[in-house]
Amino acid sequence: MAGKKVIIAVAPVAHMEKQIPQGVVNPVDPQVLAREVLGCVRAGASLAHLHVRDTTGKQVGDLGVFSHTIDMIRKESDVIIQGSTGGLSTLSLEDRSASVNEPRVQMASLNMGSTNFGDGVYINTWNDIRYWAAKMKKHKVVAELEVFDLSMIGSILHLAQEGDLEAPLHFNFSLGFRGALAATADNLFRLKQALPPGASWTLLHEGMTDFSLIGTAIGCGASGIRVGYEDGFFIRPGVPASNVELVEHAAALVRQMGFEVATVAEAKEMLGILK
Repeated sequence: MAGKKVIIAVAPVAHMEKQIPQGVVNPVDPQVLAREVLGCVRAGASLAHLHVRDTTGKQVGDLGVFSHTIDMIRKESDVIIQGSTGGLSTLSLEDRSASVNEPRVQMASLNMGSTNFGDGVYINTWNDIRYWAAKMKKHKVVAELEVFDLSMIGSILHLAQEGDLEAPLHFNFSLGFRGALAATADNLFRLKQALPPGASWTLLHEGMTDFSLIGTAIGCGASGIRVGYEDGFFIRPGVPASNVELVEHAAALVRQMGFEVATVAEAKEMLGILK
């Protein structure tokens, strides 16, 4: 395992319905967001997960603010831009996947099934998944397969066998959403054991208040981890940190565990990103 590279992703903007700790500024303004992403890259992030939003942070189908933000990021960095096809189930399939229409988006999240989120239902039918997967394939955008439940791994393997998903498959365990699979080490192990041999996987810990599960994932062979305000605000309970501090802590943890933080070029190679 010596010399193993770990990708650090950052998702810097909290969803609007999330409770923001006092004193924390959610970087919804495009200039602030671009500066935040660039700071995170300097701290060790090689991938930025971004939703298509307007200047108030609301998710929309219009690429104007999203593309302007990428303009500012690209002036200083070649960080991997990962768009989202997630977010609000009330948006149309096309609006939810608007990020894939931006030519500089290299990777996109692809939710692999429907699940309860809080009091609502996060709807991602198999036909929805096929639609987004075909669009990603057309635009040469690599899919990150979001897994909220153990059954979704079987769905992924079935859709791959049908030809809807292209190898190599990149699994992202999305744990901690209320109503979906809890963020525990036991659940992490169950998901990892269900993967096909040689599959790469990463971890997203929704609502994280410390780095314990992140550390568990690194030790269990994760190829990547994600931090940032979309997932949580804390390095340790009760003390909010900045996005940059979250990335700095993640990078320090990777190194303390004997691994190396992947550069942007190394992350592209690991993920098979060609553009």
